[in-house]
Amino acid sequence: MSHIPFAHTLLRASAAAAVCASILTLAGCTGTRLASPSATADPLPPTAEAAPAVTACPAEVPATATCWAGRDSAGAFYLVAVPKDWGGTLVLHAHGGPELGAPKAERTAEDLGRWAIMVRAGYAWAGSTYRQGGVAVRAAAEDTERLRRIFDQYIGKPRRTVLHGQSWGAGVAARGAEMFTAQTVGRQPYDAVLLTSGVLGGGTRSYDVRTDLRAVYQYLCRNHPRPGEPAYALNLGLPAGAHMTRADLKARVDECLGLDRPAAQRSAEQQARVTTLERVLRIPASSILSHMNWATFHFQEISSQRTGGASPFGNMGAAYAGSPDDAALNAGVPRLVADPAAYRLFAADTDPTGHIPVPVLSVKWIGDPTAFVELDAQFRTTMEAAGSGARLVQTFTRQGTHSYISDPTYPALMGALLAWVEQGDKPTAERVAARCRQAEAQYGAGCSFEPGYQPAPLASRVPERARP
Repeated sequence: MSHIPFAHTLLRASAAAAVCASILTLAGCTGTRLASPSATADPLPPTAEAAPAVTACPAEVPATATCWAGRDSAGAFYLVAVPKDWGGTLVLHAHGGPELGAPKAERTAEDLGRWAIMVRAGYAWAGSTYRQGGVAVRAAAEDTERLRRIFDQYIGKPRRTVLHGQSWGAGVAARGAEMFTAQTVGRQPYDAVLLTSGVLGGGTRSYDVRTDLRAVYQYLCRNHPRPGEPAYALNLGLPAGAHMTRADLKARVDECLGLDRPAAQRSAEQQARVTTLERVLRIPASSILSHMNWATFHFQEISSQRTGGASPFGNMGAAYAGSPDDAALNAGVPRLVADPAAYRLFAADTDPTGHIPVPVLSVKWIGDPTAFVELDAQFRTTMEAAGSGARLVQTFTRQGTHSYISDPTYPALMGALLAWVEQGDKPTAERVAARCRQAEAQYGAGCSFEPGYQPAPLASRVPERARP
């Protein structure tokens, strides 16, 4: 692999800053490239961007690396790290969540600290907070692409750019890889896509389990809302303007389910409700509160800020199973109707189309309780329907967490992905597993790939339902 001298990147950054400070009107100083005459409209119009400033790197990053920080023209904070002997590959990171509220620069430091393995492996890393909180996928994809252009303008011209999406950010990366292509940008901006622990069913399907949780929880607990409180459609999360803290929600959930104590200390009624939720929704007790937070506060943000005051979520036609009395459950559970216009708006923003023109490699912990492994089966269906199935390789691990699997896992994936791009060597799950075992010598133990695993369809885990 050829190397781009690090001193050259510093010289290029200072020179570009000086030129652009005086000639901001030139297209070359906007961080964009002129599209070819036949290209369609660039989703991210050219905008002048300020130069980033050298900053201290998080402690997890090798001491020999150099970091830059800045805030882009849309208001997103970003952080960049380049190792001393950079090999020319940029990992452009789309983070998960999403967080609610205004962006905070601290988020980028947390992300870089978690993904310092990429810098240790010789790759440059760049991550954005996004310009806003909330469930806005296309906007987050634009912010990520804007950072790529800032890197290209001020830090160095990557030989390869890999778009990496983690968790909810995998949906951001998938949409971004569809939005920003040779046809829209003038040249192919991303050479490959890496999706890790991805929420890959699109918003209209990935959130179904949380809709089901609100409905089944209310059937069992009747305290969100309570009988004496104003009623509202549960698929709104909360009514616009309604105030509830995470502590308030936790208190209600603990009141009904006793999740704040070991199972042995719960009442018989509390444990029975927990067991019903685990069996019907197929999520562990340890994840119920997290999903309830998303089904409350994210749903409120979506319905009040993204879809015109209506909800895109529904459970009409969903048949629940696994409770002590499924007939009573299905007869008594609240039935929620997805608004057709809200559904279309949400789908247009969050659902991948599968039209990704570059290699895509993904990894998922089989037991992931946040982004179910069956979501990967849905994503494969999407890619195949778009005629892009041959550009997708999926891998799965026996161990890990949703937020991070293991240190050797990610260099192995990156090595396999770059070999596919540069040599046409399309990986198999078996060869990725072998790469990981080799990587353990440098990055420590942690490989648990399951090459023969194939996820079941999403409908085998989350009940199908009527859709607008």
